[in-house]
Amino acid sequence: MSIERLADLADAAVCPRVVLKVGSALLMGSGGKPHREWLAGLAGEIAEARARGQQVIVVSSGAIALGAAKLGLAKGGRGSLADAQAAAAVGQIALAGLWSELLGQHGLTAAQLLLTLEDLEDRRRYLNAAATLGRLLGAGAVPVINENDSVATEEIRFGDNDRLAARVAQAAQADAVVLLSDVDGLYDRDPRAAGARLLPRIEGVTEDVHAMASGSSGSGLGSGGMTSKLQAAEIAERAGITLAIVNGTHDRPLGRAIAGDTGTLFLPRRRDGARKAWLGGRQRMKGALVVDAGCAKALLKGGSLLASGIVSLEGEFVRGDPIGVRDDRGKPIAQGLAEYDAAEIGRIKGTRTDEHQALLGYAPRSAVIHRDQLVLL
Repeated sequence: MSIERLADLADAAVCPRVVLKVGSALLMGSGGKPHREWLAGLAGEIAEARARGQQVIVVSSGAIALGAAKLGLAKGGRGSLADAQAAAAVGQIALAGLWSELLGQHGLTAAQLLLTLEDLEDRRRYLNAAATLGRLLGAGAVPVINENDSVATEEIRFGDNDRLAARVAQAAQADAVVLLSDVDGLYDRDPRAAGARLLPRIEGVTEDVHAMASGSSGSGLGSGGMTSKLQAAEIAERAGITLAIVNGTHDRPLGRAIAGDTGTLFLPRRRDGARKAWLGGRQRMKGALVVDAGCAKALLKGGSLLASGIVSLEGEFVRGDPIGVRDDRGKPIAQGLAEYDAAEIGRIKGTRTDEHQALLGYAPRSAVIHRDQLVLL
């Protein structure tokens, strides 16, 4: 069985494991205080899901906002990196305590995990996180996850919890991700515009779908917008995971969305294996290759990337590093793990494999990026 409608999100047989993302704008009330009544209602819905036999993981923002209020920091703690890190260090204690208290009222045990981008980009650390999540869920706990903003920097951070939620769903082998938003879902244009239409189902995120999104976050509290949610949907779909966007501004938002069948479901078109799903979800590339039209066509048919099709390269990287692949019009088409250092690729780009030994001084490898280490975007 597969998820086909919002009601399936409440069916333990169809959706036994779900990741629920809560943003700062929903979690925070007025005066720098958490929106306790709303959160209590959501905790009740999580308890109901557990009673149905579903396992729930929560990805919760709010640490920076809570900490900024306690420390009296301007701009919600986002005035500088140092402010954000300090606010997160204070706010994370309050956030964890809040979830522990509210879930505890239903007899549920909350477990805190703080993750950085590097924790999920590095394969070994990713597998460690996956094992921890599996053990916690097996023990009956509700993992509550946030980005570790007290140590993350601009260069090594997710930047929003939408993509973090999708990566956590991959690691946890979840069936669905639910992003609670301040709108009902994805509209075909700005939802404030006359005639804007809610799109109930999207089968694959295309360029046309991206064109409908706005990258802004209206509340000023969060860091994501619709663009980050579409990026999360792309990450989820590579692992065959359904992603839903529903309106979280109402009391008991999950029940309301399901009862009214109001929201947007992003249905996956593919299901990559675990390693390729992880590789396709990686966000930081060490470099990039630009390939000609013939090479791009071969990649789309499932081929490996050969040196003969490389037009140019960017960045400094070594063998085993993740690199992006773009066509000659600049469109990203794939990413994978390099079989050569950047300097070596610079020597062999545009040449045939039978020329490589003379150029490199050793027997060449079968490809610059082997198809087993390459994921189409």
